[in-house]
Amino acid sequence: MSDRRVPLTGSTLIVGPSQAGKTRLTARALNAWIDTHGAAGVVVLEFAPEVEQDGTLLGGRLDRFTTVPDDAWHGILDAYAPRTAGETDAKAAALAADNANRAARLLNAAPDDPAAVFVNDATIPLQAEEIAPHRLVAYCKQASCAVLNAYEGELGTDDSVSQREYEALTALRSWVDRTRSLSVPSNS
Repeated sequence: MSDRRVPLTGSTLIVGPSQAGKTRLTARALNAWIDTHGAAGVVVLEFAPEVEQDGTLLGGRLDRFTTVPDDAWHGILDAYAPRTAGETDAKAAALAADNANRAARLLNAAPDDPAAVFVNDATIPLQAEEIAPHRLVAYCKQASCAVLNAYEGELGTDDSVSQREYEALTALRSWVDRTRSLSVPSNS
């Protein structure tokens, strides 16, 4: 993974299953941008929930891998993992809607005309109707560099949260200039 680089122009979507290194690669891209251009005009949107499963932390924020400078705008959503935390489809949908409403407030507060946007777990706020993918895309289009990451793995098919996430991932894929697909490294 250390030889993977993300171009710092245009838009890139980093996808893969849990533990594939999406957040770490996004943090590396953030660091590379800051090393080259500085932190002024950088917007970091943190949408990743932190979920512990079988003693392993799944997801998590970019600040696990880097320090977001004070000069960057850092919007943090204390997100739920709807499919994990919701005991029923209805509860999962309610948690997804809550994530989306709070993420919409972050997008409203984010500075206009960003130089670069880094979005960690981009589909989390898009798992409910409250935010359509085009709203996040419209914000990212303002920047000369946008790096987003998103879970791509096993999703349910019968629940609204999974259906919306699948649709959001499809919409993001169709917008970005490039997609980087990661896989979980084998232990053998």
